[in-house]
Amino acid sequence: MDTRRRVKLYTLNEERQWDDRGTGHVSSTYVERFKGVSLLVCAESDGSLLLESKIQPDTAYQKQQDTLIVWSEVDNCDLALSFQEKAGCDEIWEKICQVQGKDPSVDITQDVGSEEELEDERLDDAPEPSALSACLDLPPCELAHLAELSGLVTSILPSPIRRERLAAAMERQGYVKKLLELFVLCEDVENTEGLHHLHEIVRGLFLLNKTPLFEVMFSEDYIMDVVGCLEYDPTLSHPRRHREFLTKIAKFKEVIPIRDPELRQKIHQTYRVQYIQDVVLPTPSIFEENMLSTLSSFIFFNKVEIVGMLQEDEKFLTELFAQLTDFTFVLNDNSWRMLSTLSPFNSFSPQLLFHGNAQMQGSKDMEVRAAATDIFSYIVEFSPAMVREFILQENTILVNLLIEQMISDADPELGGAVQLMGLLRVLLDPENMLATVNKTEKTEFLSFFYKHCMQTLTTPLLDNATAGKSFKDDFQTAQLLSLILELLTFCVEHHTYHIKNNIMTKDLLRKVLILTRSRHAFLTLSALRFMRRIVGMKDEFYNRYIIRGNLFEPVISLLLSNGTRYNLLNSAIIELFEFIRVESIKSLTVHIVTNFCKALEGVDYVQTFRALKLCYEQDRGHSATHKFTNGEGWGGKHREYKMDITGLSGRKAGNLKEVGLGG
Repeated sequence: MDTRRRVKLYTLNEERQWDDRGTGHVSSTYVERFKGVSLLVCAESDGSLLLESKIQPDTAYQKQQDTLIVWSEVDNCDLALSFQEKAGCDEIWEKICQVQGKDPSVDITQDVGSEEELEDERLDDAPEPSALSACLDLPPCELAHLAELSGLVTSILPSPIRRERLAAAMERQGYVKKLLELFVLCEDVENTEGLHHLHEIVRGLFLLNKTPLFEVMFSEDYIMDVVGCLEYDPTLSHPRRHREFLTKIAKFKEVIPIRDPELRQKIHQTYRVQYIQDVVLPTPSIFEENMLSTLSSFIFFNKVEIVGMLQEDEKFLTELFAQLTDFTFVLNDNSWRMLSTLSPFNSFSPQLLFHGNAQMQGSKDMEVRAAATDIFSYIVEFSPAMVREFILQENTILVNLLIEQMISDADPELGGAVQLMGLLRVLLDPENMLATVNKTEKTEFLSFFYKHCMQTLTTPLLDNATAGKSFKDDFQTAQLLSLILELLTFCVEHHTYHIKNNIMTKDLLRKVLILTRSRHAFLTLSALRFMRRIVGMKDEFYNRYIIRGNLFEPVISLLLSNGTRYNLLNSAIIELFEFIRVESIKSLTVHIVTNFCKALEGVDYVQTFRALKLCYEQDRGHSATHKFTNGEGWGGKHREYKMDITGLSGRKAGNLKEVGLGG
């Protein structure tokens, strides 16, 4: 397929960062349902439609850096197409301009601003509606005119149309270079007033939000002068020393030598521009945030270009992976720095993960393990299918290493364990598993996981169950068990057969319900959620397992011991029984009524249990309605209540009598 039309689609998220939505090929086609020409992007991988956007006559499209087209949709969604080749960008740009009736030699198609503002400015400034048709006269770029220019820039910034004219005039006259040459002169003669004016002017240049100006400002010849201008903030008593930091303190460290001078220069430029955005520029006001979007885009697409250049350097990648698979290197104290640096480069990180991650996860150095986990998270987010395929092909112990690292997390807040649990959840999610003609990824990977990894995951739960009454109940252990239960609850909902077989063969639910004795309410609720999800499956295999094991016994005991307190625990248990009633799960209804009727007759502050018995009576053909209306509760003359009180959370029979559980 023609590489000229090969693009990456990006969308701007709420944090004002660009998200990669996929690679594909763009075309401009008339779409009948839109009644107009639209931009279509079809995915390179499977031909699915990534983008269908009608070219609106009033949408402001911008062309940036020769290979970018950026615009905003009516629903405040910012989009960008990054072209592989300049020729393809030019073709689509000409089509957009043709539809809108604009000049393709101009890098923006529309004025940006409210209708009222645009109308006012057209009346005030010129009869011609084009923002660029009227020339803006700039004062000579001389020391004597700096105050005038500073005032002009400041006055123009609130107006979108005037900003366009100012940017066009500066680009046309090569004004930025002249200003920065003037800065060197002002600094040499210690002209403080002129330096203060230059600070305001250069700050205004950033708010013009124009790529052509940025390309001059961020060039190797001028970027340090831009930083210098921003050091002389008139609101500060002394200038900042940003240039000193960038030239003397910040050091460029090469774990792997970078031989391409263009790549090295691009890395230096990106670091310095990022520093300008994060440190040097004043925090933008709420009105200025959107005026710096091009700066964020410049940094982002620079990083994309760096990744592309690294991918093309086969010698660099060979040396990189050779070191990452060298165990002595992996355990080196400084290796984690390289791992952290590479984390954004997920287009080649899969190889990095597959060749070295197992050794990195096994390192005793916490920073190495943390960096390896970060790398792993990028890869899983980028392509969970790729990770699963590698695990199946290599029969790797990587998953067990991750589980063991999660279980042994020394952080009291279990920050690393939470991150690892989230990654495991993504890997185990059938929603992102592929099904092909020859094989089903879901079946193969889940079979592998339940055969080789589930025992490792459930070991802490099983160990606590074996400990009986003396199980560990400190806060950190409770947090870990709650995390494991969260993952198991997810498995119940999404894995059906595999998890069902595991629960029944290991009698897992009984062992989980032991945790309802915990003094930590969040762990008790996690155990109840696990049971609730099992009941929610409405699977008769599960129901028979619960009935055969009398597994409602600890739940009802917990409800009664909680008394009439209205809390999360009470609500969770009541909701469980209400679900059984509403969904008419007959086998469980019969079991509850015939075995726990007398114990629950005192729970009269909700109608759930009365209604549950009524459903039971109606199903059995008994005329129980009259008894209920005459005040007969759960007990009545239905049948003798029987219950093994010795199994109820270790409570004494005498206490159970007081709450209706005794003989």
